Amino acid sequence: MLTFVRCYLLPAIELYLMGLWVLLGQLFSKTFRLPEMPRQEGKVAIVTGGSRGIGFEVALHLAGLGARVIIGGRDEQEGLSAVAKIREEHREAKVEFETLDLGSMQSVRHFVQCFKERNLPLNILVNNAGIMLVPEGRTEDGFELHFGVNYLGHFLLTWLLLDNLKQSGTLDCFSRVVHVSSSAHRIGEIKLNDLNSEYYSAHAAYCQSKLAQLLFSAHLQKALRAGAFTVSSFAVDPGMVHTALYRHIWAPLRLAQGVVAQLLFWTPKEGAATVLYATLSPALEGERAGGYWANGRRQMTSPQTSDLRLQRSLWETSARMLGLQ
Repeated sequence: MLTFVRCYLLPAIELYLMGLWVLLGQLFSKTFRLPEMPRQEGKVAIVTGGSRGIGFEVALHLAGLGARVIIGGRDEQEGLSAVAKIREEHREAKVEFETLDLGSMQSVRHFVQCFKERNLPLNILVNNAGIMLVPEGRTEDGFELHFGVNYLGHFLLTWLLLDNLKQSGTLDCFSRVVHVSSSAHRIGEIKLNDLNSEYYSAHAAYCQSKLAQLLFSAHLQKALRAGAFTVSSFAVDPGMVHTALYRHIWAPLRLAQGVVAQLLFWTPKEGAATVLYATLSPALEGERAGGYWANGRRQMTSPQTSDLRLQRSLWETSARMLGLQ
């Protein structure tokens, strides 16, 4: 009984209370509006999960600014539909879809190999795709689904594309990696000896994956700065946004979620605003680069995120899990 309460019930209660707190904050705060951003001709961007929701809005805006956008996603039909919609709005848009399943390390490697063969620059990588509260399951490689898709898939993608990002950045305009995370990281816990969640709670697994993203983003930024590379790493909380991400919440809450979302959730376009700000703003170069951003402002993260030993341990453990050197 105690194990059930500690491992299953408490994570769910904490996550829903966190969601309520975030909703109240959105209700009483002014929504950030993205200022006009510079044109992006000649730039190349990869947006994971860019076929719908926040990712679609990010891809749409980048294409409208003249960037060449590659949408990575699992569903080819959905991806090609997103490409068509973007081209309807921006006739000259340079946008395309490539299959990318973040739950398959083979798929991630194939996506990167195909990209590298094209000899394109890479100025922007938006790690947006994600899952939330899905039933217990494993990825193709045996990883817990939240940890594998939300974190490890993006870890491998970023690792394999780092050289491209480094080569494309300049002293005046760094390349950028933007990790779309969540306020749920604040109640997450990293158990290095149980990253695949022996006692499975979808709520705890989701929060762990979001904390892992923050630790990765922070450690990556430190490593890039220490090496004087022209790449910056940002993490962004888009807020609670009206997307399909919430379809696996508790059934009683799901009944009310549709009404509440219409009234209190942000639209995907509003949720994408801070993601785009971290991706594009010239003001976030130099000492202002990096960090965790929400509603247009740099925010404090949970104390765990600043734990340098935990950052490094998670990085090294992740590399071993993926067979990286």
